[in-house]
This record gives sequence, structure tokens and C-alpha cells, in this order.
Amino acid sequence: MQFLAIILSSIAAAIVYGLIHDQITARICVEYFTVGHTRMIDSDSPTLQGLYWGVVATWWVGLILGLGLATCARVGSRRKLGWKELLRPIGILMAVMFAVAFLAGLIGFVTSKAGVFYLADHLADRVPDNKHVAFLTAGWAHSASYLAGMIGGCVLWIKTWRKRKTAEQDAALKSDPRAC
Repeated sequence: MQFLAIILSSIAAAIVYGLIHDQITARICVEYFTVGHTRMIDSDSPTLQGLYWGVVATWWVGLILGLGLATCARVGSRRKLGWKELLRPIGILMAVMFAVAFLAGLIGFVTSKAGVFYLADHLADRVPDNKHVAFLTAGWAHSASYLAGMIGGCVLWIKTWRKRKTAEQDAALKSDPRAC
């Protein structure tokens, strides 16, 4: 049951992150969703686009994170970690992802505004000229979120596995100081 709870917690955290992230980026540039993605809902509303993509584009990331995290926390003979022990580390990962996305969005904005980066022709023709920088800003933020999530998720898996070893050693030390 704890294995499943870890997976569900990770999915929920990813969806909440995605909803917040996409509500912000949809307001920066709704065309990032309506032109840059396959049109899945017939609306130009930033709110509806952010809600839709906030779930659709993130639940599976949470599933991958959760499967790895549950495996690192529960499989094997080491002391097992429960889902509640992983809420804080998952929250920290989400905060780091948000900070990285913010910084990347800022870099995307500055570099696009300076003309270092620009939209590819197939997008530039479909996105209004005054939205090109905003589109790139949103794109940088999204790409950074995925990259930070991927790297951060792997780090979290490793830290979780190592925490189990430390907890096992601590328990052995308490029962027999000569054991370690």
C-alpha cells in the first residue's frame, strides 16, 4: 500500500506543479499551448489551456518519478520509507523545478529579446510577431522544468536509497554500538 501511496503522491505533486506552472505560462503566451502543441481543446482561454495541459503534460512525469521513488524507498531488505517521509523531498524538488523554470524563462526572455534566439519559421508564421519573445520565454520555462525534474528526480531516487542505508545503520548502531 505504501508503494502505491508514493506513486500517487508523486503524480499528485506533479499535477499540482503542472497546474500552477501552466497557469503562469499560459498567461505569458497562450499561443505556446494553442499553436506550439497539438490543439486538444477548442479554446484560447489561458485558464482552460493551463488546466488541460497542467494535467495532461505532467501526470506521466509524476508516474515515472513515483515508480522510481517507490522502488528506491520500499524494495529490498533495508528499512522501508513511507510516503509521508517523502512528501518534503518531493516538495523541495517541485520548488527547485519552479526556481529553475523561472530562471530559464528569464534567460529565454532576455536572449530572445536581444535576438539571440528566435522562432523557427513554421512557428513564426503562425504566432503573432508581438508574441515571439513570450512564446520563447514559455518554451524555455517548460524545457527547464522537464530537465530539472528529470535530473532532480534521479537525485531524489539516489538520496532516498542512501537514506534507507543510513537509517539501517542508525538502527544497528542504537541496538549494538559495535555493529557499525
